[in-house]
Amino acid sequence: MAKPIKAQIKLQIPGGGATPAPPVGSSLGQQGVKIMDFCKQFNAATSNRRGETVPVIITVYGDRSFSFITKTQPTTELIKKKISAKKGSSRPNVDKVGKLTWSDVEEIAKVKMPDLNAVDIEQAKKIVAGSARSMGVDVIEG
Repeated sequence: MAKPIKAQIKLQIPGGGATPAPPVGSSLGQQGVKIMDFCKQFNAATSNRRGETVPVIITVYGDRSFSFITKTQPTTELIKKKISAKKGSSRPNVDKVGKLTWSDVEEIAKVKMPDLNAVDIEQAKKIVAGSARSMGVDVIEG
């Protein structure tokens, strides 16, 4: 029989860098989860992803045990890395921070494909291009 689920927590944590400090400690502490157990398991699972932001979905069960699923890096992080920008534009329709080619968009879409709600790569490219536009990044032919 499946264990009853008490809560689902979504966090973005640096790869291999989970610590008991907030936001991890405060989110898991409320649910009665052993924070160090999570930190050790997460850091072991993401040690090869140091320097990346890793989205994680933690499922907490009624007996205070937990499981977690790691996702691919956020689309905005991949776009910023590709154009070498520190952050997106605060006024994306006025101030542009960079340009991406459609081949760059396709590359990012292939990385993100497992986590996107898209049937094929063309839909995934549209999702990535939309994220780029909302950050003030122009998508150009090339």
